Amino acid sequence: MKKRTREILDIMDRQYGTDLKCYLTHDSAWQLLIATILSAQCTDARVNIVTKDLFVKYPDIRAFAEADLHELEQDIKSTGFYHNKAKNIIACCRKLHEDFGDEVPSDIESLTSLPGVGRKTANVVRGNIFGIESIVVDTHVKRVSGKLGLTKESDPVKIEYDLMKEIPKDHWILVNFQFIAFGRDICKAIRPDCDRCPFTKYCNYIKKTSP
Repeated sequence: MKKRTREILDIMDRQYGTDLKCYLTHDSAWQLLIATILSAQCTDARVNIVTKDLFVKYPDIRAFAEADLHELEQDIKSTGFYHNKAKNIIACCRKLHEDFGDEVPSDIESLTSLPGVGRKTANVVRGNIFGIESIVVDTHVKRVSGKLGLTKESDPVKIEYDLMKEIPKDHWILVNFQFIAFGRDICKAIRPDCDRCPFTKYCNYIKKTSP
């Protein structure tokens, strides 16, 4: 591992700790899977508000598989893109019920075979539920890893593979939480708080904007 990368990870560990914490409220693998589908283009806080009642109304995979499309759309409307999300959730749960015996699989191939599940969603489940080292490239991870010079790519899958090469495996799950926390706290998409940033010496954004 590069000395520069080691320094970045050491600062992340000090700044945001090494405790793993998933921001999406869930009690099972299938709940986290659905919550992650809902989180696309939506805040985790909003998803948690919606799933609090949603998981009572639909208490298992079969209940979602048999849900009325239009009714589910209304149930999740406030998360945005609710037409596609509702369609994907029903189709995903039908496949889980029919092909996987109501069990969420752990391997990436099976997970990404589910409707509405890409590598990001699959890796959230793999990391948080099964403890499988995975890197989740959401908007925060994409922005932070680019600014810190850990990747030059813009495609999430290519970024994922770059980070897998750059970051040691024992930090893969951890950087998901740390980069997201840093992206929300300091390195925001709009008006990043550069005065509070502990990474200015590594930051490509600072180098480009400094006089």
